[in-house]
Amino acid sequence: MSRLRDKDDAAVDDALATCREDLKLRFPLPSPPPARKPRKSTKAVSLLVLALVAGAVWQNPVYRNEHYVTQVGQRQSVQLADGSQIKLDGGSEVRVSWHLRSRNIELVRGQALFAVSPMLYRPFLVDAGTAAIRVVGTRFNVNRYSDDVRVTVAQGQVEVKGRALDRTSQLLAGQQLLVHNGIPADVVKSSVEDAIAWQQSRWVFEGTPLVEVVAALQRYYAQPVELVGPEVGRLPVSGVFNSDQAETLLALLPEILPVKVTREGANLRIHPKGAKNNSPTR
Repeated sequence: MSRLRDKDDAAVDDALATCREDLKLRFPLPSPPPARKPRKSTKAVSLLVLALVAGAVWQNPVYRNEHYVTQVGQRQSVQLADGSQIKLDGGSEVRVSWHLRSRNIELVRGQALFAVSPMLYRPFLVDAGTAAIRVVGTRFNVNRYSDDVRVTVAQGQVEVKGRALDRTSQLLAGQQLLVHNGIPADVVKSSVEDAIAWQQSRWVFEGTPLVEVVAALQRYYAQPVELVGPEVGRLPVSGVFNSDQAETLLALLPEILPVKVTREGANLRIHPKGAKNNSPTR
């Protein structure tokens, strides 16, 4: 871990150096004063360099970017330079941007479990589309699907802000928050073990909307699955399933829900029972 931190520190130094040289070009140093006042000259230059460095730090420039993607059915564990860890579910994608004053993560799609190394003056920020998450040091799970984001805290404390409202919710260990279309719901108690069971190839659903179930299924099932009609996506699903056997869950859906599954070309479609062939849910 010390080697990782050394590399990170070196990259920060490089970023400061780059910004310092750029600012020097924009704001040239004054001509040195007469030789009889060398101390004032040294002091002035030192103050100016200090101001330039402080300005660079205040701008919070990015000095390194990283990109991680998992394929359908693949899980991956990523060790970051600061000692933090990201565990990616299947069909997931994250972008990591290292800034001087922050660690910025974008969960582009999918699900990830974050274990964050504490850095008081360098927060860990997660952009999940309709939700923004801020932590200093903690362990939490983020599930992004459709226009929703579900955050579950395993350890520590997390701040979650919906993009549609200027309101921040505080989550503690054992709590969960759903952000729907940028609007956060109430914080509720939740089983952390159930939320992160995907690491052991298990899906644990308890009244989970079918739209969220299908999003989880698609991370392990390559063939597109479409929901026909908004009411289908709201149907609740409960049970424990093996994510390595996604076909089994698909086959069970007509037995546990009032739906039928049809095949149309390369796609599977889930309809309400007795309904005609309608347009899929978007």
